[in-house]
Amino acid sequence: MNKPGFVDIYPASRIPRNIQHNFKPISRFKPRGVEEQSNAMNATRQKGIRIVTDSGSVSSALRWASDEEVRRQVYVVGNSEPRENIGVLDELIDARDEFAKTMGCRSYAEFAIRPNMAASVDVVMSFLNDLSDTVRHKADEEFNTIKDFKRRVCNDKSADLEPWDEDYFIGMMKSSAHTVDPSVVASYFPLSQCIKGLNVLVESLFGATFHQVPMGDGESWHPNVIKLSLHHPDEGDLGFMYLDLYSRKGKYPGCAHFAIRGGRRLSGTNYQLPIIALVCNFSSSRGLTARLNHCDVETLFHEFGHALHSLLSRTEYQHFSGTRVALDVAETPSNLFEFYAWDYRVLRTFALDETTGDPIPEKLVKALNASRNMFPATDLQRQVFYSIMDLTLFGEHTSKPVDTISAVADLKRKHTSWNYVEGTHWHTRFSHLINYGAGYYSYLYARCFATTIWQEVCQGDPLSRSTGSAIRDKFLRHGGAKDPSVLLKDFAGDSVIKNSG
Repeated sequence: MNKPGFVDIYPASRIPRNIQHNFKPISRFKPRGVEEQSNAMNATRQKGIRIVTDSGSVSSALRWASDEEVRRQVYVVGNSEPRENIGVLDELIDARDEFAKTMGCRSYAEFAIRPNMAASVDVVMSFLNDLSDTVRHKADEEFNTIKDFKRRVCNDKSADLEPWDEDYFIGMMKSSAHTVDPSVVASYFPLSQCIKGLNVLVESLFGATFHQVPMGDGESWHPNVIKLSLHHPDEGDLGFMYLDLYSRKGKYPGCAHFAIRGGRRLSGTNYQLPIIALVCNFSSSRGLTARLNHCDVETLFHEFGHALHSLLSRTEYQHFSGTRVALDVAETPSNLFEFYAWDYRVLRTFALDETTGDPIPEKLVKALNASRNMFPATDLQRQVFYSIMDLTLFGEHTSKPVDTISAVADLKRKHTSWNYVEGTHWHTRFSHLINYGAGYYSYLYARCFATTIWQEVCQGDPLSRSTGSAIRDKFLRHGGAKDPSVLLKDFAGDSVIKNSG
């Protein structure tokens, strides 16, 4: 990821002024006329923009640049650098294949899935192919809706819809259908209030509260880190959480939950309390007054779901503690708590206007939800494609080395409504292939499980103590110590693990 590539755009005016600050200003001398090229005095300095095609800059450019050629260049470079990763992935596939065969399996996918709830590659691939077929018609309809919109906007009845158009025109369609000003939304989510929101969740659901506690010498890895205890008035401390919220140079990117110490039974009366870290990368310039966009709030709640799984499990042994469960169940609590980030009854408890203290308007939350739900088949189809790609790359192969570029191109044509752009190899930036190899499908499993749990257990009264007791006692408490299919059925009923279309 240290060689993301770049695109130089001239003149700078081709990039919207409101996003130019995200990129590097550059310049070049431009001759005034062909006959004057030999005279440097007649050259003018032209301002331009260098877009380093890391993932964040690519997302920003594809969402906001109205110039289609700019979007095309950014998409192509952003999805074809660094080329070295093609070889890295080839080596990884070979090494994992050799390892799996040493362990008596036909493929790494079989080795990775065997201990999971699905237990077999065939079960997962059947689930994914069914889902791909189910979603195709609706996804094609959405594709044609976006294409028609592009043709109207561009006044070109024959314009094709390309992959670099997706974010730009979907964003434009959402903005025109639902008035959602990101800066207005963010004004209700200063980081300090979002942390209070986490406290609202644990207090309402579990009767517990977070308290900041001092750290010993050398315990913290950075001055910004704080340590919280999760305390219950009757049960005492339940566990500890380090919060490392702000971005800084050299820090692990993104947002993640880390288990530092698992819980375990020490004696009949003594329990080793779990310790976890919640690591985020929010802007450090404004500290706790930093405002989050709603996507960040959803991510925070997702990782907090993992944190609660660790903090509230009570297992005999450490290796079953919290998130140490079958991989295709591990993302269920995190996906469940994403629902909380979209529910008005939850948001009104902590999403308050910074000046007036008024809660976020219900109308705004409805607009956020409506905007999110505009292209559900397109979003789902993408996740199905990612999952099938992951399973295919680490599956059985008749010949080596695997041409991953051709394989992924074929899968994209088969399982999505969008074109494959020749020369690109987006999958060599898909870091889930490293840490979720043959396991990406678990996000879709989790979405299915979490949706059923939300509907059956939580939706009626998401912040009630009875809902919290069900979440804690029937699910989180058991960590990985209970058979996952039995765990899910006891929690949400037999229908939760049936593939019912």
